[in-house]
Amino acid sequence: METFSSIECFVRSAEVGSFAEAARRLSLTPAAVGKSVAKLEVRLGVRLFQRSTRSLTLTEAGQLFLDQVSGSLTTIQNAVANLSSVEGLPAGTLKVSMGAAFGCLHIVPMLGEFLRRYPAINPDWHFDNRQVDLIAQGFDAAIGGGFELPQGVIARKLSPAHRILVASTDYLQANPEIIEPDDLSHHDGILIRSPQTGRVRSWQLTGRNPQNCQPLMLKARMTMSDSEAACRTAAQGLGIALVSMPFAVGYLEAGTLQRVLPDWFVDDGNISIYYAEHKLLPGKTRAFVDFLIEQFAERGLARRFSAI
Repeated sequence: METFSSIECFVRSAEVGSFAEAARRLSLTPAAVGKSVAKLEVRLGVRLFQRSTRSLTLTEAGQLFLDQVSGSLTTIQNAVANLSSVEGLPAGTLKVSMGAAFGCLHIVPMLGEFLRRYPAINPDWHFDNRQVDLIAQGFDAAIGGGFELPQGVIARKLSPAHRILVASTDYLQANPEIIEPDDLSHHDGILIRSPQTGRVRSWQLTGRNPQNCQPLMLKARMTMSDSEAACRTAAQGLGIALVSMPFAVGYLEAGTLQRVLPDWFVDDGNISIYYAEHKLLPGKTRAFVDFLIEQFAERGLARRFSAI
């Protein structure tokens, strides 16, 4: 058991490149983690890390050992977690990352039903619009769209990630008619700034015939980093907003906003749930993934989030 703990200290330190950060995640002291790794090095007879006051890097032997043990360590930990479930039900802390507004609008309303089914699971939900490193940051899952798929991470599609143009009735009545995408160049735009890069992306509008594509020529009157904020701004009659469908549906159904050029939209891939690929997935993670896919189907969210 002591060797297993030392291996866990080694793997976590290698993942984050720091004894201090590994200690924080393992609820230990940095000194305890350092001593545990040192004992492992003595037992193995090799040096696993090159240490300096500012960095912690793997040696060639350390990288080889990490490649051999990290997957097995996760499998053993998941097996232990599954066996320690409460009365056969999945149990434990479920750490999930999701966008703030999207999570509050569409995922939090599912929480009550999820906990009724799985009362031994403790949600630890993080609301952040930035992509997280699932493995290095210890997340069980993440929900979002447009993420790069790192090695060892699986994505299960929940719905399309479409963006549409919306405006208030007052704005549309007070400004020139919009019949074709080229007409947008004469209108004030409320554009979305990427939270990752801080820049406004160049978008391609797609027609209902996927072969019809035109660049979005909307004049930037203002920029926002959040689709919910852009919807609220457009509802004040301040311009035309390009927003994600999950944020627009409530405003469209209430009549507060209406679609502009309803035969055109931006295809931004899919909204998915992401989780690390394991031979033995923890029961709590499997339960959440299956539950979310079921709820998206039952609530018709894939259909509601489609611009087509």
